[in-house]
Amino acid sequence: MEIVAGALPSLLPKLAELLVGEYNLQKEVKGGIIFLQAELESMQGALEKISRTPADKIDDQDKIWARKVREMSYDIEDNIDKYILQCKGRKTGEQHSIKEAIDRTLKWFRQPKIRRKIATEIREIKSRVIEVHERRRRYEVSLGVDKPVTVDPRLFAQYTEVKELVGMDEARDELINKIMIQENEVPKKQGKIVSIVGFGGLGKTTLANAVYKKIRAQFDCYAFVSVSQTPNLKKLYNGLLYDLGKSINEETLGERRLIEVLREFLEDKRYFVVVDDVWDISVWKMIRCALPDNDVGYTIITTTRISDVAEQAGGAYNMKPLSLNNSRKLLYRRIFGNENKDNNEEEEKCPPEELAEVSDRILKKCAGVPLAIITMASLLACKARDKMEWYEVCNSVRTGLENNLDVENMRKILSFSYYELPCHLRACLLYLSMFPEDYEIEKDRLIRIWIGEGFIQCEKAGKSLFELGESYFNELINRSMIQPIHSIVNGMIRACRVHDMVLDLIRSLSSEENFVTVLSDMGGTSPSNTMRRLSLQNGQESHVMAQATWSLQHARYLGLCLTGISQLPEEIGNLQLLQTLNVWRNKISRLPSSVVQLTKLMFLYIDDSTRVPNGIGNLTCLEQLSVLRIADSDINIIEELGQLTELRQLSFWLDKWNDKLLECLCKLQKIQELYIMFSHECNIGGLDAWVAPRHLRVLNTICRGWFSTLPAWVNPSLLLDLTNLNIPVRELHQADLEILGRLPALRFLSLKLDNKNLGILAGFVVGAGAFPCLVRCYFCQFVWPVVFQQGAMPRLRELMFSQFYVGEARGIACNDGSLDLGLGNLPSLQFVEAYLKCDGAGKEEAEQAKAALMHEAEMHPNHPSRQIHIIVDDDDDDDDEYDDDDDE
Repeated sequence: MEIVAGALPSLLPKLAELLVGEYNLQKEVKGGIIFLQAELESMQGALEKISRTPADKIDDQDKIWARKVREMSYDIEDNIDKYILQCKGRKTGEQHSIKEAIDRTLKWFRQPKIRRKIATEIREIKSRVIEVHERRRRYEVSLGVDKPVTVDPRLFAQYTEVKELVGMDEARDELINKIMIQENEVPKKQGKIVSIVGFGGLGKTTLANAVYKKIRAQFDCYAFVSVSQTPNLKKLYNGLLYDLGKSINEETLGERRLIEVLREFLEDKRYFVVVDDVWDISVWKMIRCALPDNDVGYTIITTTRISDVAEQAGGAYNMKPLSLNNSRKLLYRRIFGNENKDNNEEEEKCPPEELAEVSDRILKKCAGVPLAIITMASLLACKARDKMEWYEVCNSVRTGLENNLDVENMRKILSFSYYELPCHLRACLLYLSMFPEDYEIEKDRLIRIWIGEGFIQCEKAGKSLFELGESYFNELINRSMIQPIHSIVNGMIRACRVHDMVLDLIRSLSSEENFVTVLSDMGGTSPSNTMRRLSLQNGQESHVMAQATWSLQHARYLGLCLTGISQLPEEIGNLQLLQTLNVWRNKISRLPSSVVQLTKLMFLYIDDSTRVPNGIGNLTCLEQLSVLRIADSDINIIEELGQLTELRQLSFWLDKWNDKLLECLCKLQKIQELYIMFSHECNIGGLDAWVAPRHLRVLNTICRGWFSTLPAWVNPSLLLDLTNLNIPVRELHQADLEILGRLPALRFLSLKLDNKNLGILAGFVVGAGAFPCLVRCYFCQFVWPVVFQQGAMPRLRELMFSQFYVGEARGIACNDGSLDLGLGNLPSLQFVEAYLKCDGAGKEEAEQAKAALMHEAEMHPNHPSRQIHIIVDDDDDDDDEYDDDDDE
């Protein structure tokens, strides 16, 4: 089932707040809240126990009870929020006019009425909670009523012939080569461990079994055992002994003795063991205790859906989806069989032309997952060769309407990963059913929404909600539930997608528990009488009525990006629970003064042309602020900015340097990402005295000004987390470049110099071991040459030179007349771009420099794409020349 905890995780802290807050509650009300706390905490414990049980193993009465509790929790939270807002309404903002003073007085006199109302509502809530409890007791509901035993569909993978699965023999041979080659490269006593990791349904067990059958005869003994989510280690050890050929007479041996027997038996044997379906690293470590290192050698293969488990077990092998060609072969073979055989050569029968389009749609949905392809094929095999029927099948699976054993088994296999998730991660995953198929879900936006929904509660001191949300996001990737999308700039994960089959699963679960309602022109999920979360996709006019029913009073997240609005109403200040306000890419010249009343606001996104009101310092919960425009007259804004000590991400435009800015930035010690943009050329040397926070991850300075030299705070021993650095340094020397090269986590570097204008004409050497994590490098206004030694920048994929001065290249050529920059020493290089500036050089020298770069790129083992341009000086006799050579 879905987490079914409803609003309980966020509701319980709010009840605690009512007790300790300044709400002047009556004694009866306080007693009622204490009762509710105890009762709801017990219910939450029961719900979490239910949520750990697959839906087909839960009694129907338990499901009904859980649904009632969940809906009740939402209603209680709405009432509590309403009361808190009414009470806090009298405390918001400064009052300036007579009318506002009268309104404040009237609100004050209404407080007793509000308190009497909450007393009545608490009594009604208490009665409702008691009724839910009594109903459960009346019908003698018990958790975990046993259901008939069902066969685990994953077992069939162990008995599937490899010839039935297209492309599996290729993966099998690749893995065998990996095992055999690496086995010869390490001492025998170390043995070899390989962990096959990947998404559910990719065929990990089938691959492991194929390798097992192919090479097991080369070992003295071998075994294949499955672990599962709830392992019985004693049974597993006995299974190992049985497969290995060790018979034991005593069936009463405990786990410790079984481990000893296994170790003694395998001590002098070359053994091969497959440990299938590992979910927990602690379980793997217990199994590993029974599989000893020895002087003869061994091979162990594990399979898992969890990346961390694979990495810790050793030798992770990422299972790849089937190629489109092999996916198509598998689909057609399963649907049509081998009907078209000629001269004993098998050919795959292709569908009629009219089915090509729907076939491609089905294959796109399956995304190379054999389990999904086989399931779809089983549904289509018994259908007429008709396009509309095939589309109907595709859409029925999408909406969860298809009642078929293969579909049920596929969903069971996928749901194993879901039910293994902790409760807090299930709610986060289910929320992704809000998004359409193939939607690119931006990571930071998603985490902000999770926070607004109350899915993320503070668990660790010193860790913000956003940082906790990042760990949730990463864990879903680690467990193969979402697919990461990496930034082309620095290779970091910036977004995710949900596999269509996982999306179908979570939409089905979400609809069943009224977690999310989806309305779209594809049908969507059936709306309930009460919509808790509504997603409008490919909007229709009929959805306008649904929008009209929304209540913004409880809004936590308000995204108005690219909506064309030119102003926000003053009433925005009434959204006292708002945590995220995004008005990017609109034409709003100024935020209303009431914005400073949004004291729970954590994320504020505005355009650099939007001015903020005085009082921005009241928003002390802000963690992200972008993009703040600070004009010459906004000294008070700078001072207030220093009060926002929770800021982790800050972007701002500055008309000119102000010394107060340094004092402000020194107060913001939680800053992780800092983007500074200057409107005019200026000396930003005032930042030389800044002490960068230790957890700084991104520093991006965009301006026509300079740091005079590399600031002292660019210290590799302090900035351990710095991944992105964009910095203009007027004067840079070799020692400075070496300091930058020792930054341990740096992935993106943009470095602009003014050495040429200062008469510093020396080149640079990037030495061995420098920039160990750098993925993308941009050097601007460097004097030729920059030489890369063996071992430098081992992960660099993209290298760009802008205004690369070639005039000083005279006299530095190699003995054979060529120029060797050492591009061949960059093993990961995929792309080279250079703009060669002919300052002080003739076109001939520029052409020589260009030819040297082209030659090095051509000789590189990766054959990187290259774009080499020549810029002719403005004072040259000929017109400016733009020369562009592209490759692939």
